[in-house]
Amino acid sequence: MPLDRNGPPLWVQLRDSLLARIADGGMPPHSRLPSEAELCAEFGVSRTVVREALNQLVVDGRVYKLQGKGSFVSDTREAQDFVGSNISFSRDFLGRDDVILRIVLSQRLRAPTDHEAEVLQLGPRDKVVEFDRLLMVDGVPRLMVYTQLRAADVPGFTELHMHDKSLYATLSQRYGLSIREAERWIEAVPARDDIAAMLRVAEGTPILRIESVSTGGNAVPVEHYIAYYRSDQARLHFKIS
Repeated sequence: MPLDRNGPPLWVQLRDSLLARIADGGMPPHSRLPSEAELCAEFGVSRTVVREALNQLVVDGRVYKLQGKGSFVSDTREAQDFVGSNISFSRDFLGRDDVILRIVLSQRLRAPTDHEAEVLQLGPRDKVVEFDRLLMVDGVPRLMVYTQLRAADVPGFTELHMHDKSLYATLSQRYGLSIREAERWIEAVPARDDIAAMLRVAEGTPILRIESVSTGGNAVPVEHYIAYYRSDQARLHFKIS
């Protein structure tokens, strides 16, 4: 089933073909996708094309990978949570035709603020990795997230290419860190000038401010973030279990 060499990028065509197969029920949740070699042979493309398509499916939450076992179809019912689980840059948009773009604005090492040091349980000489991102949906800014990670937990993170990459997948696969639980505070606030500019709303527009502290299996804080959400563009979905 070769792809159209004169059409859209080959990885986009392959991604869409796999999405169609998933949507048609041909690959139910948690079923294994064909291997990279099998996809190369079936669609007549290189491994580079296959990997780009699979990586985008992982970023979009439609596929997950297990080391040494391959790629598997995600359960979209589990992926619809937003603030009720780990904040995700795409999972609450699954099953739609939205074009989602994640932009890294800052990825650097710095000293923590007093509040960050307190919630992340840091010592006087400890550092944080600042990881700030903007989520755009169909060209419209939707969400700003200011994240801090304990620098000692993520050595080399500032050198990683994280554009359009999943933070939680990176924490799990590269650093063995998983989020077990999180405590969150949500309030309506007027958009200050810098946030308003990023979200393209008028200064003072009501938006949602979400603060979160996530902990791992050993009850030690892993991540702190403050997010600003344009509630005029979409609703937030909570799932309590």
